[in-house]
Amino acid sequence: MEMIIDFPGGARVDAHFGEFTVKTDQPPNSSAPTPFDVFLSSIGTCAGIYVLGFCRQRGLSTEGMRIIQQVARDPQTGLIGRISLDIKLPAGFPEKYRQAVIQSAQHCAVKKHMEHPPAFDIVTSLS
Repeated sequence: MEMIIDFPGGARVDAHFGEFTVKTDQPPNSSAPTPFDVFLSSIGTCAGIYVLGFCRQRGLSTEGMRIIQQVARDPQTGLIGRISLDIKLPAGFPEKYRQAVIQSAQHCAVKKHMEHPPAFDIVTSLS
């Protein structure tokens, strides 16, 4: 997949791919989330896609369901040391599916890529 990253002004940096544009910005005058916040949100939303699919396949309601994502930084490095996802299940969610819904969230492609990160090649060229 190819993405085109451009600089539309100020501290904004946007990514264009297919029909979509992901807008990012930096404080103090942010008009969009920071790139890192977009990255973090991709973890919870990716897990959410798998949880949603699990529930839909079984005809389970997702009304009132949500995922609470917590991020803890390592005090030594300042980098993210732990990410926790708490799947808040609605009242009446079948007990027999509780572990399975966790397993469905484990299939998140973003999480899997973080566990086995890709190599990066960064080069320059003239346009």
